[in-house]
Amino acid sequence: MKNDKFFSNLGLAMRAGKLVTGEDMVIEAIRSGQAKLVIVAEDASEGTFKKVNDKCSYYGVPIYQYGRRDQLGASIGKETRVVIAVTDAGFARMLKQ
Repeated sequence: MKNDKFFSNLGLAMRAGKLVTGEDMVIEAIRSGQAKLVIVAEDASEGTFKKVNDKCSYYGVPIYQYGRRDQLGASIGKETRVVIAVTDAGFARMLKQ
């Protein structure tokens, strides 16, 4: 685990209800301007990464590739997660540090 603080902050954001997970929901959050930061697992498929990355660059949303899908899922108390959007600017700032 590279950065436990990152994952615990992700868990905090989840408990605060400031995360959206799942590819379709995340793309919707990017389109609607809710997403402040998008996190994609390092083991996401190339197609998934490209699709989400294209949306992020079009709408000007920062995107991070971080952690494996099992780490991302575990940090928010869910099954594996490949794509997560942070919908709160404060949490987005905290996770970028």
